[in-house]
Amino acid sequence: MNIFSLNRKQIKAKPLSSILNIFLFATGVAIISFLFLTTEKIENQLNNNVAGIDLVVGAKGSPLQLILAGIYHIDHPTGNIQYKEALELTKNSLIRQAIPLALGDSYRGFRIVGTDQTYPDLYHGQLKEGMLWKTDFESTIGFKVAEKAGLKIGDSFTGVHGFIEEAGHAHDEHEYIVTGIFEETGTVLDQLILTNIASVWKIHEHHHEHHDDEHIESENAHVTEAEEPHGHPHDQTHADEHEHGHADADADAHEQDHEHAPDSADDKEITLLLIKYTNPMGAITLPRLVNSSTNMQAASPALEINRLYSLMGVGVHTIRLIAGFIIIISAFSIFISLLNSLKERKYELALIRSMGGSRNKLFSLVVMEGISIALIGYLLGLALSRLGMLLVSYYTETNYHYSLQHWFNINDFYFLFVSLIIGLLSALIPAIKAMRTDISKTLSE
Repeated sequence: MNIFSLNRKQIKAKPLSSILNIFLFATGVAIISFLFLTTEKIENQLNNNVAGIDLVVGAKGSPLQLILAGIYHIDHPTGNIQYKEALELTKNSLIRQAIPLALGDSYRGFRIVGTDQTYPDLYHGQLKEGMLWKTDFESTIGFKVAEKAGLKIGDSFTGVHGFIEEAGHAHDEHEYIVTGIFEETGTVLDQLILTNIASVWKIHEHHHEHHDDEHIESENAHVTEAEEPHGHPHDQTHADEHEHGHADADADAHEQDHEHAPDSADDKEITLLLIKYTNPMGAITLPRLVNSSTNMQAASPALEINRLYSLMGVGVHTIRLIAGFIIIISAFSIFISLLNSLKERKYELALIRSMGGSRNKLFSLVVMEGISIALIGYLLGLALSRLGMLLVSYYTETNYHYSLQHWFNINDFYFLFVSLIIGLLSALIPAIKAMRTDISKTLSE
């Protein structure tokens, strides 16, 4: 009987002890491997989607929320800013490029973004088919939007207000037409629907006018119902005269307002600006300028992402320490299990020696048992980490349209090496004791 067969039979001889050791080891490996997979994938996504953007300018509020909404599109914006004020800011000599974004609507959970045609260049977006939008209510969609929503060139769709399909008000009065589909980029561009800003403005102007008309009709109906039962001819005449006087005054006021009406850009709003600096001085001057002298807020992606890393890092480091502690416990468990088994196997080992087995064979037999348990635990832990990654990726894909599937990591090879070393070290002392077994004394007992 060879050493591999003996090793297999020995592991099967104590199933509960072997399963416990394997499970402990697998748990530690699974946690560490899963953390490395997720943190690496998340960091790659965060870094790729920044796309060289130096500053995000939007409404005052949480800087991190502004970054998450404007760059990663996984949060609600902090509000809107005046388009005219944003245009004034873009004249600053420290700004090399400023890309406006108008958010607010979505289609099946995918955000509709009003912007200009330089936005896809941030992510090196190439057209798979069709062309970029040119006129109002034309749209170019990301790869995932086409795949998940089933849209193709020439299809039409209507957006809803907000980012939840069931909760938002549908803009049925205007339909978008798909004119192009981007190639897959692995960035946030894959999950966006891009159009021009004028389309977003027109939809929301119509939306506000519709709600204002409903509100006026409701108030008129309420006044009519309240006055008709108790109305008198004299009172009604007086009311008509009074109403007529107000109507003339309102008309005069309207004409006066019309004469002093702002330019077309004055009353428009956008959600934010994505800014690239002309030179490093922009990082020193622009954020302070925006935050102190305008009604807007400036947030640095690099600063906020580093802050996010630091918040994540504490939790990730703590979990890694816990996983490492579990692996150490597993190593001690393997060591104690092998040491205890030697007492029960000493007659078996003595027989192997008496039948011609060398000391090295006994040493190898015990070492291989420790390494086998560690190797099986490593493989099981690797499988569990991939299963966990699959579940997390499904969640992020469903809720945020971000895929975190990542099956390969260079650290897995290091884990394999470390796992084999741990198995070897945990079996080393029991193996030495087995090698020094006294045949005559053991058999005489």
